[in-house]
Amino acid sequence: MKAIQYKDYGSSAVIELVEVSIPSIQNENDVLIQVKAVGVNPIDMKIRMGLMKEIRPVEMPFIPGGEAAGIIVAVGGGVSKFKVGDEVIALTWKNAYAEYATANENFVLLKPEGLSFEEGASMVVNIGTSQSVLFTEGKLEKGQKVLIQGGAGAVGGAMVQMAKAAGAYVIATASGNGVALAKSLGADEVIDYKLQDVSGIAKDVDLVADTAGGEAQVKLFQVLKPGGKLLSIAMPPSQELAEQYNVKAYFVVSDISAKTLQSGIDLIKAGKFKTIVSKTFKLEDAAIAQDFLTAGGVNGKVVLFID
Repeated sequence: MKAIQYKDYGSSAVIELVEVSIPSIQNENDVLIQVKAVGVNPIDMKIRMGLMKEIRPVEMPFIPGGEAAGIIVAVGGGVSKFKVGDEVIALTWKNAYAEYATANENFVLLKPEGLSFEEGASMVVNIGTSQSVLFTEGKLEKGQKVLIQGGAGAVGGAMVQMAKAAGAYVIATASGNGVALAKSLGADEVIDYKLQDVSGIAKDVDLVADTAGGEAQVKLFQVLKPGGKLLSIAMPPSQELAEQYNVKAYFVVSDISAKTLQSGIDLIKAGKFKTIVSKTFKLEDAAIAQDFLTAGGVNGKVVLFID
């Protein structure tokens, strides 16, 4: 089968298109998926560049990609939830940049009818991360005020929709075309962070969901009410600032499983959640796709497709 692979850490130049054997099912609870589309996520580049090797080392040569959509072509002896022919979305953790990949059935869901494979591959990480930040850790409730830093990005856009569906008052930051996108997703207010000072506009926020990190994260402390929370998926927040502003602040490691994805799937079925695919690339153009995402300013998800 065709697969994207690299043999050492580095820039996108290390990426190669190779021919390797189709993986076999090693666990009785695994399924084998003929991959039709793959989500491209920032962690893909962090792993490739070696930035994660202390906490998430990989064995070389390595096939990247943790998020896929496709068709089940084989099931392990212990699989009870799926059958051959099912169209699914899955968290594979690795090896998804390929024509075939395996996944544990606990991290697989039936693809909602009406969604393309590209749309299906765009939602697993987004929904699972949003659920983890907003509800599992953030305990967001109806009527509360949430600020989403990066509300037009892949994860941020999902957060806007899921927070709004839960009855929260949603403030999003965005720029350029992202301002209109965040509004279309349901944000009550959208702050253009390139033109406006977030800390001078948003006040008394219950929860800040930070998807961007960097120096901008520091100002987010100022918008929180005492006792509020700043949760980041980008970088650990300052505990000194958390103490200074009398808030809780920490880095969130997302729990992405079929269970955490179900609420998002229900919203899709109810017509209350839109998947946003920013741009698609062929599998063999994975290096170009990663560089496109790394360049920034992407509204929505970057997806690889396999003919």
